[in-house]
Amino acid sequence: MLDQAANPSSPPGFDAGSWVCPLPLRDSPTIVMAHGGGGAMSGELIEHLFLPAFGAAADAALGDAAVIEVGGVRLAFSTDSFVVKPLTFPGGTIGELAVNGTINDLAMMGARPLVLSTAFILEEGTELAEIARVAQSLGAAAAAAEVKLVTGDTKVVDAGHGDGIFVNTAGIGLVPEGVDIGPHRARPGDVVVISGDIGVHGIAVMSCREGLEFGTTVRSDTAPLNGLVADMLATGADVHVLRDPTRGGVAASLNEIAAQANVGVRLDERALPIPDSVRDACGLLGLDPLYVANEGKLVAFLAPQDADRALEAMRAHPLGARAQAIGVCVEDHPGMVVARTALGGTRVVDLPAGEQLPRIC
Repeated sequence: MLDQAANPSSPPGFDAGSWVCPLPLRDSPTIVMAHGGGGAMSGELIEHLFLPAFGAAADAALGDAAVIEVGGVRLAFSTDSFVVKPLTFPGGTIGELAVNGTINDLAMMGARPLVLSTAFILEEGTELAEIARVAQSLGAAAAAAEVKLVTGDTKVVDAGHGDGIFVNTAGIGLVPEGVDIGPHRARPGDVVVISGDIGVHGIAVMSCREGLEFGTTVRSDTAPLNGLVADMLATGADVHVLRDPTRGGVAASLNEIAAQANVGVRLDERALPIPDSVRDACGLLGLDPLYVANEGKLVAFLAPQDADRALEAMRAHPLGARAQAIGVCVEDHPGMVVARTALGGTRVVDLPAGEQLPRIC
């Protein structure tokens, strides 16, 4: 354990003894990009630093959104921050991401999004035309998703101490009566479904950021998923778990669910919907599509008797036209995700330490 004598640079009143060993820094005494990647290092930072620091005030459920009951009404609440670089990319802007990302976190609880807050951190010297372009795309995305922007904040930092525009959004949604969605409901036998092509957003941003060309323009899949979720629930299908596989991709989301539910997940790689453009780009860059971020897809764990009708409803929706069953939830290897390869072998799909593509959302 660290103490003040061993670490004299610690600020007065800092109680390093409250940290949980081992320290979450993986031999690094400072924050690194991987701490923000949604993988193992993000989890360690939360578990071993933030939660002990928060103490009794913390709710350790650790979801992307929380369901709270107020006056007999169940509300979902979520907040998210967006630092994507560049601010504009094929298929979207940081403004659209900021709206769709928070809406999707609410939708993954089965909630109908109602209102959002918006907060902008602007770097001195950023062109007003750039800010206007982002703000307009944010407003258009909110209108398209039928949510209201009801409050917000604006701050400015010195030139060189930001990156143009950072955006935070928080949202509140209404959870319908009888809807109970979360990792605690995952069961062996559940069918694992993805709503469409994976890896598109990450490759779209990377191609724009690095000036790469893959023979065709890969466009981000950023989109609000609340309508798709509503159509799934309207079928009466027993939806156990929903998750939007953003940072860390499908691999990170499935590992988190498997660990929280103490179940195993077995994927069929041949069933994964990976566009040729994404597969080719990942091959060139040495990336695994399972770990590449998405911004308009969801992973669902469905009761086996209801999987077919849920899939039918998904495929009837524009954002679920390429929905596909990609695996099953199993009793074996609890907390672990494995994939059956095209050659008939099996490989472990680990939780990534960080993120293959930083600053992707």
